[in-house]
Amino acid sequence: MTFILLLFFFIIVPVFIIMMFIPYLTRKTESFGVSIPEEIYHTNEMKQFRKKYAIAVGIVSLIVTIIFLGFGTTSDNETTLSILLGAIILGYLIISFFLYLHFHRQVKKRKAEEGWVKNKKQQLSLDLRFRRQKLSVSNLWFIPSFIIAFITAALSFIYYDTLPDTIPMQYDFSGNITNSADTSYRVILLMPIMQVFLACLFLFVNIIITRAKQQIDADNPESSAEQNRVFRRRWSAFIVITSYGLTLLFSFIQYSFYQPIQSELLVGAPLVLTGGMIIAALLLSITTGQGGSRVRKQSVNNSSYVDRDDDRYWKLGQFYFNKNDPALFLEKRFGIGWTVNMARPLAWIMLLGIILLAAGIPILLSM
Repeated sequence: MTFILLLFFFIIVPVFIIMMFIPYLTRKTESFGVSIPEEIYHTNEMKQFRKKYAIAVGIVSLIVTIIFLGFGTTSDNETTLSILLGAIILGYLIISFFLYLHFHRQVKKRKAEEGWVKNKKQQLSLDLRFRRQKLSVSNLWFIPSFIIAFITAALSFIYYDTLPDTIPMQYDFSGNITNSADTSYRVILLMPIMQVFLACLFLFVNIIITRAKQQIDADNPESSAEQNRVFRRRWSAFIVITSYGLTLLFSFIQYSFYQPIQSELLVGAPLVLTGGMIIAALLLSITTGQGGSRVRKQSVNNSSYVDRDDDRYWKLGQFYFNKNDPALFLEKRFGIGWTVNMARPLAWIMLLGIILLAAGIPILLSM
């Protein structure tokens, strides 16, 4: 029961909070996946939309909480609990998406009826100095993650003869071993290879942060460009720290193959680390906002200009399809972070490759 409560409060509650307040974290020139003039964002109607969405998602979160804690604290069957947790999370995401879709259509309808951009000049702003400035931390900061992985692999080979005949591979919520594997070089390479994979993945994300499409508000280009730089640098630093944390976690798990460690600690360490990362991401989202929208700026708005209306390329306000746009990565319309231009085949190849590697490496090395 203690583990269930920790899982709920450290991981699920922060996710609920993020989901509830996404409309407050997006750019003020976008609302529920629809581009709008910034002054419209501050109208009572838009405030009501955001408030109603937060309340609706909050109610769904409360219902999910009751169901999860009700079953989670009474069931001793780990398989049943895992299936229930997966089903609840999937159901929560589906319901939240349909709630978003309702308000997306409402905002889109109001925009068409009121002609919010009809009498405004649409403009695409670019800062020619933007790419010459430091947009992310150096990729060299990922070298320690690779060093940790190689040290873990080297020590694993050096002390291979001290390993027991079988190695625990999985624990239940109570810390009991539920799956083990015969000791082999393939098995002890699982953690180091996953460390290298994650380090490469985070390095790739950092490159995305640097190269993602430049998006600057037409009504206040200079302040918007600075906000966007802050946004990228903060998330880049977060990615580096996350890379260190996960790499060290896998080394800790690898160490448990050689030296006995309390099973409760082996189960709790990933939980605490994951919860810490989610809470840190929540705080970063609140203080920074999408595109740096919550970073303090100088108010020098020129309400006669608005960003170029490209709603037609955003399917359901979240999925970007524009074969004429050379950009492969760009900011999300609803949420925090970046997405891909789904009209580009390379985007699908990369996504499929990442999924196959993430799923295939553990399977191949544990066979």
